[in-house]
Amino acid sequence: MTEKPVSEMSFEEAMAELETLVNKLESSQVALDDSIRLYDRGAELKRHCEAKLKAAEEKVAQITLGANGKPDGTKPVEG
Repeated sequence: MTEKPVSEMSFEEAMAELETLVNKLESSQVALDDSIRLYDRGAELKRHCEAKLKAAEEKVAQITLGANGKPDGTKPVEG
């Protein structure tokens, strides 16, 4: 089975795979070389999830509230 490139994963896909990797590593039923490979993949998935969350937080921060307390538009995210 070919692993999907992390950069092509949605946040949900990356979190699901990360959870699976953690469960495998915690089971202690994985050979050392495989554990290292899984750990590296997990670190990459973690970075990807953190970047996705940061991007989402930045988008939410761009929402402006009108006088009525409801969103009245968005400003484009720069950068």
